Formats: sequence, structure tokens, C-alpha cells
Amino acid sequence: MDAFPVLSNEALVANRVAAISDAKLRVTQQNARVNWTLAPEPFDSPDALALRRAYYYDVASSYWKRPATEAEIDAGLKDDGVEKLAAPTGEFFVGRYDGEPAACAGVLRLDPDTSELTRVFIRPEYRGKGGSGLLINALEDTARALGTKRIVLDTRPDLVEACKLYERHGYQDFHQYKPAEDYPQVWYSKDL
Repeated sequence: MDAFPVLSNEALVANRVAAISDAKLRVTQQNARVNWTLAPEPFDSPDALALRRAYYYDVASSYWKRPATEAEIDAGLKDDGVEKLAAPTGEFFVGRYDGEPAACAGVLRLDPDTSELTRVFIRPEYRGKGGSGLLINALEDTARALGTKRIVLDTRPDLVEACKLYERHGYQDFHQYKPAEDYPQVWYSKDL
């Protein structure tokens, strides 16, 4: 990661505060009845960890076509690279609906021009309540604040709702941008 210039901590903080404020304002203006809040949070806070576990349960269960076990969730979270979702290389967000932890997402700076969306998740009971736009907007604003010009992400075709979400927000098919893993089979990008 030291192959590209890193913004100063002061510049990162200023850019992130502005980006997060803009994202919150935009969602409030879109629908004042939606009671979502979204803020950066340490990836290992109790709420963030619970959301990361729920995310992994959701995607692993979809992939295996059966409920994931606690042991499988533990194995999936072990050494998953989430520590990179902190300054200066990224940010982890927790979304709350009426104060309840309901969503999470991360943005990771891959190189000077590219950031990756990762761990984008809304608990099933909170889907369809306007949170996805808040997440996408905040992640895009954070990527801009990190100085990047393009966002990439990977997902799988069985995660139909996720694919539709990204396409609805202007993401387009993209080439495989990192070494093959078991899960990802679909790659998207969007120029900022």
C-alpha cells in the first residue's frame, strides 16, 4: 500500500467529515420519513461485529444453499482483512434504523485511483426501507474523500438483489480486478 501517496490524517478526516455530512443530508432530503443514520465505526465494535457475522451468514448460506454454521462463520471472519477498513486505507460504516444496528459496509482504497466496496449488507428485516441508497452514497463519498476516481466491487450472481442494487446505482460489468477466489463471480465498477 505504500506504492501510492497517502493523504495526511488531517486531510482524510476533513474529507470524511464533509463526505459523511453530505451523504446524511442527501438521504434526509430524499425522504424525511426514513429514519436511517450512518456513521463510521470501528470494525470490531459489538454492533459492527454482529453485523459482519450476519453478513457472512447471509452470503455463505446463499452460496451453500443451507444455513451457515457458527463454526463456518468464525472461519470466514478469521483473517478476512477487515483491519484495512480503517484510516488511512479505508472506512467501515454501521447503519442504524430507528437506532437499531441494521446495515454495514466498507470502502477500501486499492490504489490512487480505485476504491473497493465491500461487506455491503442490510439485515433482511430492514431491506426496502431506503438504506441501500444511504450506504452507496456514503461509500462513494468516502471513496472520493480518499482521492479515488473509480469504485469496483465483486459479488455473485445468486445475490440477485445485490446485483440489481449496484446496477440501479450506475455500476457496470467490469473485468476481474483481483485474484480469483471461491465466491466472487461478478465484478462491477463505476467512475466517480
